[in-house]
Amino acid sequence: MKLRGHKDLEVWKISVDLAVDIYKMTKNFPKEETYGLISQMRRSAVSIPSNIAEGAARKHKKEFIQFLYIGLGSLSEAETQIILAERLGYISDTSELYEKISSIKKMLNRLIAHLENKK
Repeated sequence: MKLRGHKDLEVWKISVDLAVDIYKMTKNFPKEETYGLISQMRRSAVSIPSNIAEGAARKHKKEFIQFLYIGLGSLSEAETQIILAERLGYISDTSELYEKISSIKKMLNRLIAHLENKK
């Protein structure tokens, strides 16, 4: 697997899509959530592809893996915040979001495993 850059990674592309989805979804949240849940959801969503990109740009494989783990953490944050938004009644049809989250989680774990096993 010859990596030319983070934009070649399918996991990066799908996580950018997830971030865009979350931005669009939070546009309709109540104004009082502007500095609360909206801000938190957007930051965690943006953090996922950002950490993939930053890790891919690092010189050492170990650093790349560390940034992928940070991306996984941000993904879990985003998932938790979607659950909160759902329970608060701000969103409903979340099946597509959860599918993307599941795909990203699997792809990140596979990429980490691949990098850890690579000589």
